[in-house]
Amino acid sequence: MTVELGQFALILAFAVAVLQMIVPMIGAQKGWQGWMRFATPAATAQVLLTAFAFAALTWAFVTSDFSVKLVVMNSHTDKPLIYKISGVWGNHEGSMLLWLLILAIFGAAVAWFGQYLPERLKARVLAVQASISVAFYGFTLFTSNPFERMPIAPLNGQDLNPLLQDPGLAFHPPFLYLGYVGFSIAFSFAIAALIEGKVDAAWGRWVRPWTLAAWSFLTVGIALGSWWAYYELGWGGFWFWDPVENASFMPWLIGAALLHSAIVVEKREALKSWTILLAILAFGFSLLGTFIVRSGTLTSVHAFASDPARGTVILLILGFFLGGGLTLYAARASAMEAKGIFSLVSRESALVMNNVLLAVAAFVVLIGTIWPLITEIAGRTVSVGPPFFNAAFTPFMIALSVILPIGSVLAWKRGTLSKALQQLWGAAVLAFALMALTWVVTGGHSMLGPVGVLIGTWVVAATVLDTWARTGRGTIGGRLQRLTRLPRADWGKAFAHIGFGVTILGIALSLSLLKEDIRVVQVGESYNVGDYTFVMTGVHDLDGPNYITRMADIEVSQDGRPVTTLHPEKRFYVFAGMPTTEAGISSNLLRDVYVVLGDPQADGGHAMRTYIKPFVNWLWLGAMLMAVGGGISLSDRRLRVAAGAAKQARPRGVPAE
Repeated sequence: MTVELGQFALILAFAVAVLQMIVPMIGAQKGWQGWMRFATPAATAQVLLTAFAFAALTWAFVTSDFSVKLVVMNSHTDKPLIYKISGVWGNHEGSMLLWLLILAIFGAAVAWFGQYLPERLKARVLAVQASISVAFYGFTLFTSNPFERMPIAPLNGQDLNPLLQDPGLAFHPPFLYLGYVGFSIAFSFAIAALIEGKVDAAWGRWVRPWTLAAWSFLTVGIALGSWWAYYELGWGGFWFWDPVENASFMPWLIGAALLHSAIVVEKREALKSWTILLAILAFGFSLLGTFIVRSGTLTSVHAFASDPARGTVILLILGFFLGGGLTLYAARASAMEAKGIFSLVSRESALVMNNVLLAVAAFVVLIGTIWPLITEIAGRTVSVGPPFFNAAFTPFMIALSVILPIGSVLAWKRGTLSKALQQLWGAAVLAFALMALTWVVTGGHSMLGPVGVLIGTWVVAATVLDTWARTGRGTIGGRLQRLTRLPRADWGKAFAHIGFGVTILGIALSLSLLKEDIRVVQVGESYNVGDYTFVMTGVHDLDGPNYITRMADIEVSQDGRPVTTLHPEKRFYVFAGMPTTEAGISSNLLRDVYVVLGDPQADGGHAMRTYIKPFVNWLWLGAMLMAVGGGISLSDRRLRVAAGAAKQARPRGVPAE
């Protein structure tokens, strides 16, 4: 009965979304306040109904209701509770329901917290948001129904994909969807602005918090996915330029450009047309990612589904919203007159360069991702892998890293380059000194480490100097007090930029200082990798909750001192009939010792891969700092949702909060 109620709630949410799409839009066009105000209770009803549907499906998984086809295909009675819950979204149908829930939550958040938005704009934003919901409700109900029943309920299920039975993958999709779907709000604001023909400083402030929230969530989602691939797949890497990895990375790049472009709209009322275009493209790339994951067009270990028919429907949804948005943009963009004028050397110009580099980098990734598909249509088979992406993408990030600190200290409208460089000379000296040190340590065999240290240190040190400079002059004690009183938006920017630099350092140092060893190891045998000695003291066969495993015991020492004992595993999930690799990893802030147990050999030994990866954890530390920076900025009162409209909307004589 609970499942049927969930299905009914989803159908009702679909009907409410249809009404929310139509009624407020007509009300905004006619000036009918009652029709415009209908959007708020409709958005509330939609999120409550969708939440009930999601809870009903979750209950079916938790209670192992094998009368539901989705539970049969993705669960098992012996599976741990956390993976029963994550099994709800560890498949195509359930993940679409999660997508709808997050879509409804974002729409309701605009309805609840957008009290200072102009009534017409708010009604149009919620109507556009509802139109996106309508498309995905229809797609879910008619092609991907998560509540489909089994004709005869089996005694047990077929288990969730073993690769998804991991804490990293339990939380990775929700954060990723919060990012993907979050950009729908920026899209809705852009379409509403095009319909009204008005973009001003207040619009830039309204759209910025939503973009910042989506970008921060997407940052966490990408970092969790990278971390999972690093320790779960047993290959020792953190990014493979896989199509699905690229599908999440492209909207992240466009979203970063949109964030910085919206600042220019807010501060200087410039780049209006460009910012609208970025808002459309950010959500367009999110829809493209949905298509790649679910259509089976491009092969990926991360793909949820490989159904060309459903992929075609998603492609039609992508074409409708992206094509319709760009068509409306072409028709109305000329009305987005820019007011701010700025010189070639100014913060605005630096942000324009930032935007161009990020946007072009995103399109480079797009070309590399879809090129195999294009060549296949032409009758050829071409593989585009890491060498292409590394060579084509890296120069844009180097240029961005050089420009970013300088742009942060330039004045608005008209700046002085020599003054900016004078403020940052200490950061430049430190960056070049550490580059020289890295060159000596690595033996000059590769420029990856030295150049990465140069630009990473430059970004981090310059951001620290810029933040310190904002405290003015005076005694150190006084400046420290003023430092604690800096606006949260300034602190958020500092955290995000430092995180970007730390990520660069992590990537460059972990790759340039990597030590790797592959060999067959017998029980009792020892071997050396770098300064570390490894001894395999035993191999055991054990039973897990829903798998059997072969586990090795690897004692690790450094210069004769015991460090740790690692337990790499080869698991086999009986019900799914699938093996997985569980690396043994010893981590700290300076390095990872990473051991992977391979297949048994004819002579009784086991294949063993061993890596020493210095500073690799700085990569995820940097990503978390970027996300934390976004959260700190969101907590700034000036960046609260629609705070920019509060002053305009408040009647005369009514005091501020």
